[in-house]
Amino acid sequence: MDIEILKSKIHRIVITEANLNYVGSLTLDEDLMDAANMIENEKVQIVNVNNGARIETYIIKGKRGSGICCLNGPAARQGATGDIVIVISYATMDFEQAKKFKPWIIFPKEGNVL
Repeated sequence: MDIEILKSKIHRIVITEANLNYVGSLTLDEDLMDAANMIENEKVQIVNVNNGARIETYIIKGKRGSGICCLNGPAARQGATGDIVIVISYATMDFEQAKKFKPWIIFPKEGNVL
């Protein structure tokens, strides 16, 4: 049996931009992506701590070292600059394998740096 489990999490990152006039996605600092073992175009869930919104989108690479966390397109309606969000990705794997799996969880500091 396969189950879906937590693969990666960026815990309490601050939204730096919200760009309604973009095709759609979440732009993330490439350093944060690497630390959380996330890749470009990966599906993610974004949970907004400030307003409770939960959305799904995909990641695009942001400038390395910039601290960028930008909600793009319709996602920009679900958060504002300064809001705190949690970015989560999941993986599907065999139940027994999942018991041994350890997710990547990072806790960025002020400025969305590691």
